[in-house]
Amino acid sequence: MVRAYGDWALALTLLVLLEIEVWAIDPSHPPGDVAVDVFSPSERVLAGAVGLVLTLSLAWRRRAPLAVLAVAIAGSVVADFVPVLDAATTPAVAFVVAVYSVGAYTGGLHASIGVAGVVALIAANAAEQFSLGDLLFIAMILGGAWLAGRAMRYRRGREHALERLTVDLEREREEKARAAVAEERIRIARELHDVVAHAISVIVVQARGGRRSLATDPAETGEALATIEATGSQALAEMRRLLGMLRSDDEEIALAPQPSLRNLDALAAQVREAGLPVAVSIEGEPVELPPGVDLSAYRIVQEALTNALKHAGPAMARVIIRYGKDDLELEVADTGRGGTPAMEKGHGLVGMRERVSVYGGKIEVGPRNGGGFALRACLPLDSDRS
Repeated sequence: MVRAYGDWALALTLLVLLEIEVWAIDPSHPPGDVAVDVFSPSERVLAGAVGLVLTLSLAWRRRAPLAVLAVAIAGSVVADFVPVLDAATTPAVAFVVAVYSVGAYTGGLHASIGVAGVVALIAANAAEQFSLGDLLFIAMILGGAWLAGRAMRYRRGREHALERLTVDLEREREEKARAAVAEERIRIARELHDVVAHAISVIVVQARGGRRSLATDPAETGEALATIEATGSQALAEMRRLLGMLRSDDEEIALAPQPSLRNLDALAAQVREAGLPVAVSIEGEPVELPPGVDLSAYRIVQEALTNALKHAGPAMARVIIRYGKDDLELEVADTGRGGTPAMEKGHGLVGMRERVSVYGGKIEVGPRNGGGFALRACLPLDSDRS
């Protein structure tokens, strides 16, 4: 739309200039010359009408460039019989614009037709009107306009190709991101499935023990029922989260307990052996965590240390676990060379974000002041949160 307005502005501007030349100026004499006007009113009327068609046609130079050039060629032919139009300079400007437009907005056969038309017009007038110097000047002007149009067409083609490539790459990136999220959700769903299955196995074991001690040791039975109540409550909370996730298949259920923050020292030792010194500190009073939160916290710390081991280079890492009244805070920071694109946009971070979002928590990642990379996550401890 903006380009159409620009074409109309160009056409109207040239129209005004041409009409001024036709009606207010005697193009056959320089300014100040008092020579008698040699152009009749009828000639000026005809020149003004031809100029109107010639200049206004430029408003369609993008949509129908070959037709606009045909109008310009016809106007040049008519100018041979209308001296006042032939003496004006604005029609020549319009002709150059038409040649540029054919070069910029046509291709293939249409472009060849445009070139042939211009060459034929020059050839038809060369013998009787133009000297060799005139021909060279005209060829330079029109050839320059044509080449400028072709260069602009080539540039626009490259820009459009780059835009399409950018759109395709962005679409591919979004598809990969969605696939990564879906993959991570499936993985989390499987792990939560294992947590729930383990809880159910605990309930079964406690129920059997309580049934056996019901007659002989009521106190032990009460403890078994309390364990069943707590474990069942946690299992139900995890099952609510499972309802919102997809699973690709039904694999064999593993009833063994999943990793938890109780295994954090072993994880730190493994990372140290791999070459990254790790310091672990606990702040606050440790409490029994919901299994899903415990598992996610362990996996987040594990992924953060793995990223530090891969990307930080020669560095040290620090892990801080803060037990709050209502939430669990995790902080993993290193003194390496800071985050890299692979570290900040990879599937590992996608997985950490997904784990945190499952529990309605928050996560912040990025370079830290003084160098290095830091991850901070907060997981609510409300086991009933869905």
